[in-house]
Parts: sequence; structure tokens; C-alpha cells
Amino acid sequence: MIKKAIALVLLIVAVYWSFSAIIPSKISDLNTDKNEFSTERALIHLKEITKAPHYVGSDEHENVRNYIVNELENLGLNVEIQESFSMREWGNLSKPKNIIAKIKGSDNTKALLLLSHYDSAPQASLGASDAGSGVVTILESLRAYLNSGKQPKNDIIIVITDAEELGLNGADIFVNKHRWAKDVGLVLNFEARGSGGSAVMWPETNGGNAKLVDEFVQANPSYPVAYSLIYSIYKLLPNDTDATRFREDGDIESFNFAFIDDHYDYHTANDTYERLDRNTLEHQGSYLMPLLNHFSNADLSNLKSAEDKIYFNVPLFKTIAYNYALIWPMFILAITLFIVLVFYGFKTSRLIKEDVIKGFIPLFLSIISCLIVGYILWWIIKFLNPQYYEMLHKFTYNGYTYIAAFSLIAIGICASVYNKYYKENNTASLLVAPIFIWLIICALVGQYLEGASFFIIPVYFALISLFVLIKQQKPSLLLMAILCFPLLFIFSPFIKLFPVALGFFMKIGAVSITVKLVSMLLIALIFGLMISVFGFFKHKKRWSYVLFFIAFYFLISAQFQSGFNEERPKPNSLVYVLNADTNTANWATYDKKLDAWTKNFIDDEANSSNEGNTFSSKYNSGFTYTKKAEAKQIPQSKITIYKDTIIDDLRHIRLSVVQQRRINRFDLYANKDVKFKDFEANGIEVPKGNPEGFAFENRRSTRLFSYFVSDNDSLNLNFTVPKDQKTQFKIYEASFDLLSNELFTVPERTKEMIPKPFILNDAVIVTKTIDIN
Repeated sequence: MIKKAIALVLLIVAVYWSFSAIIPSKISDLNTDKNEFSTERALIHLKEITKAPHYVGSDEHENVRNYIVNELENLGLNVEIQESFSMREWGNLSKPKNIIAKIKGSDNTKALLLLSHYDSAPQASLGASDAGSGVVTILESLRAYLNSGKQPKNDIIIVITDAEELGLNGADIFVNKHRWAKDVGLVLNFEARGSGGSAVMWPETNGGNAKLVDEFVQANPSYPVAYSLIYSIYKLLPNDTDATRFREDGDIESFNFAFIDDHYDYHTANDTYERLDRNTLEHQGSYLMPLLNHFSNADLSNLKSAEDKIYFNVPLFKTIAYNYALIWPMFILAITLFIVLVFYGFKTSRLIKEDVIKGFIPLFLSIISCLIVGYILWWIIKFLNPQYYEMLHKFTYNGYTYIAAFSLIAIGICASVYNKYYKENNTASLLVAPIFIWLIICALVGQYLEGASFFIIPVYFALISLFVLIKQQKPSLLLMAILCFPLLFIFSPFIKLFPVALGFFMKIGAVSITVKLVSMLLIALIFGLMISVFGFFKHKKRWSYVLFFIAFYFLISAQFQSGFNEERPKPNSLVYVLNADTNTANWATYDKKLDAWTKNFIDDEANSSNEGNTFSSKYNSGFTYTKKAEAKQIPQSKITIYKDTIIDDLRHIRLSVVQQRRINRFDLYANKDVKFKDFEANGIEVPKGNPEGFAFENRRSTRLFSYFVSDNDSLNLNFTVPKDQKTQFKIYEASFDLLSNELFTVPERTKEMIPKPFILNDAVIVTKTIDIN
């Protein structure tokens, strides 16, 4: 009994260690050596640059830029501002203003570039995590590095980009227009998709990652979190980073570092100085300091590789890496060892054929039961809590409680199912089926998802466990528990990672997937390999009751936390839309459930909207309800046609849209049958293909592009159309001042509410038709 208890404690310790080893447990204070990174010193900067939202075109945007410039100049650096109009595949036009500086190296070698962005997401986010954390990590690391008096071999270029949130526009103008871009050999990019947790590293390269991974291992950061699987997960997400532009346009290698915990804060008014996890900021600093010291002197001209490496991290050993070339030899060796052990087990009668075959039953029953119970339970939770649909992140405030509950339920199901198949000496036989299934999984990932091929590592330890079980009738439970450590070290973080990174439910095409089920499936597969320990626990059903009871407590706790309050504010939305063509107006919302604030303008008798995706948004959100409103006298932009010339079969038109009030954003739409041979906006060619489906001859979307205004710049259009075509398009002009506009009396939200992110919100919108007769 004591040995079983110790074995169980060891397994719990392994799970705890798998999380504690990937993030610092304390932060560096103001008394930290001046040559070292200090989180508390970095926080001084963060507090200054997160006083208010600072999206492109806002007043605070300029204040934040000036602060960063001053801090770089205080470090003795010469700073320049690069600005130019940019529009890329996202179809968003803006004029980013990048902050650029350089520390001159001693040799004429490739440069190391430190990268983050200073704009916050439109329009309520304070940008503390995304990406104020990256900016202050760079500022504080540069201070520490320069204070040490080191002379780098390579130039160190600092680029704090602008308009990253609008379509990587700042990175676009640097990579494609700045004189230093050709000198860059490596980029270190710091980002965020939440406000806490460990920062994950993944490389971006057009070739193989082998040399990048080798250099990362040599740099030896203290808390590496790196899995070759992560980049594949990252590509499933609906966003890129500035480093993507360096890879695609400049063929420049990058390392990304980003954290995703507390994803519900991402792009919201909750992305504040107070809510940023201090240990997370410490983790970012623990990356940059050793990497800055290493790569400032490394050969950055020799990072290209045709080979890839599998890599993953475990406690004690940090990052482990090996070549893709070993994927199939390691798999074949595992298959060979498995076959040999099974034959040896049958020969020695330690494996019983009937029990081996029956071993597939509890494994599949566990998997199927976890999936069915998880699906039904989550359906009930969503039915009881329709307010969760207001969380466009698809990760709820009480999400971690749900992860704990569903994980315990999965373990309880597995324990209960395997209890029915327990015999005195059949543990070795029960282990055969899980190993066989894991080998199939390894074959599949080796073929279709090579970055996940480190899944074979725990299988090797399971094979060792099988060997011990065949050789010894009563093996040491402590040894069996220790042999499970690699399994728990590698996979425990994924139980949390998948729901946070992908949300609790997501759509791939027309298929809706409850991501928590992936975690429950993984737990069932993990439990199967751990039968080498749990197989010796006689009363697994009793344990399952305890686990179900604790899980029930977590579910009740989550239900009590399902509402909204000051700590967990409700995202909501409201816009005013004036149709200048008809002089009619509507209040509109994206919310599925109206609340006390929106009901001030849109009551229960409001019309359900079928306008669909009226404005470009991350999750294709459209208006849900509209209500007729008083038509206000809002100043409309002045449209002037400067050129209208017919040459051959084409009509060349140049016009300008000059705002008569402060406009933050223009959106242009045209029917799909309206053709444009070419189209320029503020001297920038509108891309002929983007995710919105913009193609001049065969457009799949009515959207042409969006323009995010700064410096009160006008919108100047230059386009060519067929001469006999009736050219007509709609322009929506939006100001983000609904709550402050003197024409409206809109109350402030209560502290239990925040503006809904990822949409055009809190805006006064005027739409009008531009008809070129």
C-alpha cells in the first residue's frame, strides 16, 4: 500500500514538474544586477505605454511611439522613424510608423534583429501583453546588454513595428523598403495571444530548421518551451506574426516567442498592465538575454539548412533534438522491439493471448466513453450557458476549471473501465494494446505530421516497462512510475495547451470540433500506457468515484463562475449606422444575447439581422440585431473626382475621399460583377488576391479593402474599369467615438462589461454609394 502511494505521489510530482520547469517561479526585482534583465524594471516601461488604447491613428499611439523613441535614445542609440503606406493580403491599408535603431557590430556580418510591435489592437485593447510585453522585454534587455559594455560582432537592429494588428504592415515596409533589411540574418520576435503562461518558441524558415534548432540549444535559455509540433498548431490559427513577413518576403529566418494562457484577455480591454502575468514577462526576459548574447556573436550567414529536426523539451534535459532522418529508423526499431517482446512474452507465458486481445477492449471503451461523455457534457454546459457564445475567443473565463474537470472525468472513466478487466497477473498483457495503438499513431504522425514524431519517445519507455513486466511478476512500482516520467513530462502540458490555443470549440470547414475532446482522448491514450502502474491498483473503481466527485466539484465551481462580473466582464457591442443615401439609421449589435447596456438602444423587439459579415472581422462576425434609430446630421466625407478619362476600352478614374469629421476607418465594397483592371489606394496597389477573395476578374467577396486612417490622411483612389461598365461601390466610414460623440448619449459600460473584440465596435458609421456615371 505504501509503495502504491509513493508511486502515485511520484506521478503527481512528474505532472507538476512538467509545468513548473517551463516558467520561472519568481521575478527579478529592482535590485537585480544592472547587467541582467529585471522584470520590475521592464514593468516601469510597461506601465507607461499601457495607459490607454494605442491603435493606429489614436492620440495615444503617438504618445507610446514617442516614449519608446525617448527610451532608445536614452540608451545612446540613434533612432529613426520609417513610415509608408502598406496593404497586403489581409486587404487592410494603413500608414505604419516603425521605430528603428541599431547597435553597430565589430564585423561586417549579418545582423541580428530584435522585433516586436507597439500598436494595440483596434480599438479597446491596452496592449500590455500584445505586444507591450515584447517591447519592454527588448528595452530592458538592451539596457542590460549595453550596460555590460559588450561589443557585439554582429549589428543588432531594433525594429518596433507599427500596424502589426492590421496586417503585418510595419513588417511589410521594413522588409521590402528599408535599406537594412538585406543585412538581417536572424529575427527574434516577441508576441502574445493571452496575458500569461509560459512563452513557446517556434522557428520560421523557408527551409529546414536543423541549424536554427542547434543554435537555440547552444544558446541554452533557462526555461525553453519548444515543440516541433507547435508550428503545425500555429498554422491552424487564424493569424500570423511579423516574422511571417520576414520569412515570406525576405527569406529571413526567425524565432517566435509567444505566450497564450488567459487567452480571454487577448485583444480586449483586459489586456492591461495589472493582468499581465509577471512570471510570463520574466520568462520572455529569460529567453532574450542568453539569445542576445549568443546570436550577437554567432555566424548568422550560415543558418540555412535543408534538414529538419524533431525537438521537444523535458525537465533537466531542457531541449532535446534529433534529425528527421531518424523518424523511421526509430519507428522501425520500436516495432521490432515490440514484436520481439510480444513473442518473448508468449514464449515465457507471461503474456496471455486472450488477455492481450481483451486488452484492446478497455482501451477502446475508455476512448469512446471519454469522447461521448465529453461531448454530451459540453453540450449541456453550452445549453446552460448561452452567454459563452459572446466569448469570440472560444475560451471562457472559467476555462481552466473546465480543463481540470474534464481531465479528472477522463481519468475516472479510464480507471472505472480498466477496473472491470483487472486480474492478478494480467498487467503485462493489458499494456500490449496501448503500445500497439501508440505505434499506429507514431506511424501516422511520421507520415502526415512529422513535427509530432517525438511521440515515439514515451513508447520506448513503455517498451522498457513491458520488458520489466515480462521478466518480473511483481516489479517495483517505483520503477514503473519513473518509467512513466517521459510520458508525463512531454504530454501533460498538451492537456492544457490544446483547449487554450484552439478554444473549447472551433470549426474546420463545416465541421464543429469540441477541442476539449482532444484532451480527453489524449488522457485516455496516456492512461493506457500508464497501465504498467495502475494495473497493480486493485480498487480502481473506488479511485474513479473519488475523481468523479472532485470533477463534479469543479463543474459546480465552474457553473458558479459562469456569469460575468468585474473580474470576468461580458463582451458586448453597439454601433450606429447611418445610410446617407436614404437618410435612415439603425442601431446594430453583434451580440447573440442582449444585455442591460445594449437594451438601451436595441430592445427585445429588435429585428434579427441577416446582413451577414458586413465588415471584415477575424471570425466573420456579422450583425445579429438591428433597431431603427433617429437619423443624425453627421458630417459626410467629401468625394471629388479629379480624373475621368476614356482611353480605348478603359475608363481611368482618380478621386479622393476627404473626411469632414475624424474618421478612423474606411471600408469599401462593390458588387462581384463590378470589374477593375487595376486599383490603387494612396499610391499602393490593392492586392489581386487575399483571404477575402479579392480578385479583379472573379471576386468571391464584395469587400475591396479597408483603410485605417492616421494623421487625418485622405483616401485617394486611382482605378481603371471597362468604359461601358456602370461602376458603383459603397463606402463605409467609421469613427470610434460612439461613447464620446456629442450627437449621442451613450452611457459608459458598467465594470462588468467590456467592448467585444475582433469586430468594428463602439463606432459611428456612415455608408454611402459612390456612383461613377
